[in-house]
Amino acid sequence: MSEPFETVAAQPHQEPDQRNARNPREPDKHGVSGAERWAGYLVWVREELIAGVLALSPAERRTTRVPSGWSPIELLSHVLHMEQRWFVWGFLGEPVAEPWGDWSVDEPWAEGVDGRWVVADDVTAEELAGRLRVMGRRTTEVLASHPLDTLASQGGRFADDPPSLEWICFHVLAEYARHAGHLDIAFELAGGRAAE
Repeated sequence: MSEPFETVAAQPHQEPDQRNARNPREPDKHGVSGAERWAGYLVWVREELIAGVLALSPAERRTTRVPSGWSPIELLSHVLHMEQRWFVWGFLGEPVAEPWGDWSVDEPWAEGVDGRWVVADDVTAEELAGRLRVMGRRTTEVLASHPLDTLASQGGRFADDPPSLEWICFHVLAEYARHAGHLDIAFELAGGRAAE
């Protein structure tokens, strides 16, 4: 059985790769580690996603380009509610008026329920972006005031077996990254160029 990755001997005249991150807005690779780095990366991906949606025309923001049927403004609403679910309702255990407010049903994961993301016609992408930035500031406050190994509160989103704050950071960053890729595809299908 062969190894999935083969070790290749260094080439004698190969120059080291001196490139930095492709996106100049990415947090500094020599920055402080820990909660401050998590906060920086969450700000970066959040702002990239906001910029991608706001770069589209108002009509394109509400146009679906994929078989699953979501539109960019619905994706923006989803990440707003997703971040709130994990950091406010989940980690802090605070009540949230509409934890699934990005969905067309109250409990999208219930068996036999066919929910989808939805945004009311009178809600704008600019309004959602503003709300998401406020949520982001709240996330940054949470990260500044709790050690990463702190377990989420029980009684909010989690009845038992709550995850640590660091696990929540990994999960939310991974979800943002997936959705940023989805938005890149929608942006290209709308005739734009995806973010670098």
